[in-house]
Amino acid sequence: MKKLALLILALFTVGFVQSQTKKSKNMKKKILFVVTSHDKKGDTGEETGYYLGEVSHPWEVLHKAGYEIDFVSPKGGTPPVDGFDLKDPINKEFWGSQDKAKIDQSLQPSQVNPNDYSTIFYAGGHGAMWDFADNTELSKIASKIYENGGIVAAVCHGPAGLVNIKLNNGKYLVDGKKINAFTNEEEAEVKLTNVVPFLLEDKLKERGAKFEKSGLWQNHVVTDQRVITGQNPQSAKSVGEAILKELNK
Repeated sequence: MKKLALLILALFTVGFVQSQTKKSKNMKKKILFVVTSHDKKGDTGEETGYYLGEVSHPWEVLHKAGYEIDFVSPKGGTPPVDGFDLKDPINKEFWGSQDKAKIDQSLQPSQVNPNDYSTIFYAGGHGAMWDFADNTELSKIASKIYENGGIVAAVCHGPAGLVNIKLNNGKYLVDGKKINAFTNEEEAEVKLTNVVPFLLEDKLKERGAKFEKSGLWQNHVVTDQRVITGQNPQSAKSVGEAILKELNK
């Protein structure tokens, strides 16, 4: 009788462990959104920040799919916001959500454990051109997530965060991959070619990216080896959908 009880206990323990292991494997890892802390367009006196629609539209796709989203910025705390348009229903939904409080208390890079995340997504807004590229902490976080088999994504000026990410093999993340971002033509159209610290399209090409682009303000998203990039604000929702598609593979 005692042996039978021990056998039943052993079988129950094995079953419980297998169940928990399966449950653990099926749990969705969180997604990390990166937003800028920079609030001025060079010496123009014009304000900038993260572009609201480039956060809200991917957020809406991924939030509804059941993913928990955290926010990090170079300085942490409440980041500046640009493109503030609550006539956009998705912007309004995000602004009234619980995640609004999370973005207003964004993490500092030192508070982030890359192993907690399946994806890192760099939102745009012109501010990203001043504080994404040279932030070595964020680059290391992104590299770790990618090397763990995760996804690196960005939209519009967000790919500024990709230009200095290096992998364990010493190569730039974007080297040899199809990439897109805010184009030289689009920068000229908004008359900021001589204001931004560098031209994003040119810098990505310097890093070995196979740069793709469409015409002004056209939705253009490309996925290549778990790197997902979108050209402009019009591409934001499509980037979210591309992330979700890659996560579901």
